[in-house]
Amino acid sequence: MNIESRIDPFRIAPFRIAIPDKDLVDLDERLLRVRLASGIDDAGWSEGIEPGFLRDLLEYWAAEFDWRVHEERLNALPQFLARIGEQTIHFVHQPGTGPSPLPLVLTHGWPGSFLEMERVIPLLADPGAHGGDPADSFHVVVPSLPGYGFSPAPRGKGTGAWATAALWAELMAQLGYTRFGAQGGDLGAAVSIWLGQRFPERVVGMHLNYVPGSLKPPMGEGEAPLTAEEQEFHKRIAAWVDKEGGYAHIQGTKPATPAVGLNDSPAGLAAWIGEKFHAWSEHFDATIGLDTLLANISLYWFTQTIGSSFRMYVEGRAKPLALQEKVRPPLGIAHFPAEIPIPPRSFVERAFDVRRWTTMPAGGHFAALEQPELLAEEIRAFFRPLRAG
Repeated sequence: MNIESRIDPFRIAPFRIAIPDKDLVDLDERLLRVRLASGIDDAGWSEGIEPGFLRDLLEYWAAEFDWRVHEERLNALPQFLARIGEQTIHFVHQPGTGPSPLPLVLTHGWPGSFLEMERVIPLLADPGAHGGDPADSFHVVVPSLPGYGFSPAPRGKGTGAWATAALWAELMAQLGYTRFGAQGGDLGAAVSIWLGQRFPERVVGMHLNYVPGSLKPPMGEGEAPLTAEEQEFHKRIAAWVDKEGGYAHIQGTKPATPAVGLNDSPAGLAAWIGEKFHAWSEHFDATIGLDTLLANISLYWFTQTIGSSFRMYVEGRAKPLALQEKVRPPLGIAHFPAEIPIPPRSFVERAFDVRRWTTMPAGGHFAALEQPELLAEEIRAFFRPLRAG
């Protein structure tokens, strides 16, 4: 799709998803010619995606999944494209229904997309229609990260989480939002943190459902040494990276190589993304399911953005989340039980003004998909005392 051609460079333009029929035909033909790799017996999930799960996923994609159904549903969301400098950004903008909605930018991560936020958007924009208090409403903005989905890939190096924070700040300004809240998980957590660090006068507060293990708070002279709990966390995250972090290392160091195969093979793409959704969610079948997973994979496939999505990992290595001073805006954390390991509260408090830290009863890494009601209520609760300020 030629996304750039649909932009008026002087204003924000409405956007609708319209994948060409020829792209659907091409995908169907490729799925009929899938050639899977052989594997050892009884490997399960220990060495990557479980072969039986992948076969079922591909068979469902080929025989039952209907992209047009999902396209129509997603097009019910108010979507737009904005030109910010040299970058075009796709985003959802759902105005809030309530006495005084607070602007809020929600940022997804990898291997997700704006689709992650679909279930939580109405709960935040119109809480009164979903059993909540209309006073807790938000003007919800959900951008697609640069090089993800319908946000075209950056033209050069340098657009990581740090630079994306500046794009979000300008997008919110274009929408007329002087001050706003930020929320995210995965890469979206890093973008939200950089928003608070770079634009503290504009960010009311930051709410995260993930804290990057790469976070480096100020640890200079006068700072307390690491506690036993903090030292244990660093051992635990190192063990997790050794066992589970191969994807991040290759995406951050040699992204061009896997991008060739993943951009050419729907089976390869489904295996690369499907493994993470299954591994990082608490109860995949009950909370996410094949249709939602395939809608997300299809977004990557049709927009050919798997390679450009890796760019955030390259840039993250070049500009790590190392903070020289404490971030000023208040921080709230929702810690879901099946989440990737996150630092203990004491470590996070070295870098942030932590106002709320909630251990959630259920859910994993894809909280907005898995437990949208729980996440939405926690976001409302965190921002409630910050609205008056």
